[in-house]
Amino acid sequence: MSEPSQPNPSMVSVALGSNLGDRASTLALAIDALARIPLTSLVAASISIETAPVGPVEQPAFLNAAALLRTLLTPHSLLAFLHEIERAAGRKRSAETRWGPRTLDLDIITFGDQTSATPALTIPHPRAHERLFVLEPLASIAPQLLIPGRGTVGQLLAALRIQPTY
Repeated sequence: MSEPSQPNPSMVSVALGSNLGDRASTLALAIDALARIPLTSLVAASISIETAPVGPVEQPAFLNAAALLRTLLTPHSLLAFLHEIERAAGRKRSAETRWGPRTLDLDIITFGDQTSATPALTIPHPRAHERLFVLEPLASIAPQLLIPGRGTVGQLLAALRIQPTY
């Protein structure tokens, strides 16, 4: 089977999260799986950090990480591979509560300098710039990465860290 591809490779950032089961093993297996996606290479992967869950559902803490990929795949084709990796880790999207616990969550944060919004995928991720659990691991491997329309990962992380909490 031939995957939809583009003529030039894109640098893609992916956020990883897990808060069910053996979180560390799940993230390690996911990073290995990212490296095996056709027409794609793993450029870098961050260490994992433990973070509090976000949202209205009470649930265990997350382990979060980030990865940089270089791919010839289209955004939607890459997303299909990410969903397959999630399924292989035991995720059942149809049975989940929104922002609830999950074995594995893989989100495309940026896809080169592309921007788009479809029902299945918005690039850049619409809330990445306001989430420490995305920006902290990503800043450890790509602080100069530009989130289109928002700024660099390093700038966004610095701004988020100095915001007052009420």
